[in-house]
Amino acid sequence: MSDMTGIQPRGNEDFVTRTPLPPARLDALSREILALKKKLNAVILAHNYQVPEIQDVADFVGDSLGLSQQAAKKKADVIVFCGVHFMAETAKILNPHKIVVLPDQDAGCSLEAGCPAPKLAELQATNPNFYTVTYINCSAAVKALSDVICTSGNAVKIVNAAPKERDLLFVPDENLGAWVTEQTGRPMTLWRGNCYAHVEFTHASITRIRRDFPDAPLVAHPECTRAVRMLADEVCSTEKMVGFCKRSPAKAIIIATESGMIHRLRKECPDKRFIPAPTENCRCNECRFMKMNTLEKLHDCLLNLAPRVELRGEIIQRARLPIERMLEISARP
Repeated sequence: MSDMTGIQPRGNEDFVTRTPLPPARLDALSREILALKKKLNAVILAHNYQVPEIQDVADFVGDSLGLSQQAAKKKADVIVFCGVHFMAETAKILNPHKIVVLPDQDAGCSLEAGCPAPKLAELQATNPNFYTVTYINCSAAVKALSDVICTSGNAVKIVNAAPKERDLLFVPDENLGAWVTEQTGRPMTLWRGNCYAHVEFTHASITRIRRDFPDAPLVAHPECTRAVRMLADEVCSTEKMVGFCKRSPAKAIIIATESGMIHRLRKECPDKRFIPAPTENCRCNECRFMKMNTLEKLHDCLLNLAPRVELRGEIIQRARLPIERMLEISARP
């Protein structure tokens, strides 16, 4: 397994500060959003890392794979994607004739920013035998250069299905790629990139929280570093975290992923306590990009049908193929 250097932007240390909405305002906005959704025949998709009030008005809350599947099959005229920009792009790729909007067009991703399409094309040109497996956290232009897309929930299955005679190139998350290699035994060239929020969890911070709660199992996202993954009782995608927590007999569980996941888990498992894993920096388990979306912005994007996601037809055609390949492989027994 080798490493290739990409661009690794750091997250902005100035985290979003949110003032809770007064209950009356929260209720009024939520009702207006639901009314607009019905009027427009819209569907609201929300990632697990969104703020609680957005999750509570969404038609579907899930991880990247689940959201991709929902985007592919929904009959709505308008798709409102409460997540980050690459997720809304994926919905547009799968629904080119529908209106796709997202609450904040500046909601990006350090993984997407760290893997520009021209740099990927340069690397691919160095080995004609590369088969590019691309984590969904990337731009439409990068998807268009890929052989197959994966999510954290299906990455192992996708890599196991990759042609045995090809040299695998995994982009853009080196931590997820390293974990997949551990699970599959398949060597891969890894693009050097990471999720800035997940790498803030450290071996020291996780060791401390495990010492404080010795009976609580730890579940971690594979975007975490190996130093954190090796301390976990389970490493899995956010959707599989829900299943793990439901099955676990433990009454308290430590969660090492973005803090928005705690709201979903509390709703799914109200009888259990969920402990957000700490980082060395007090709030770095919040993705500032995910938290750029607010209930007010969700309301406004429905009211104005903007900001919209628009992509060139050529990019849509090329990017759709590896996404559909992922969905087909994921559906196999």
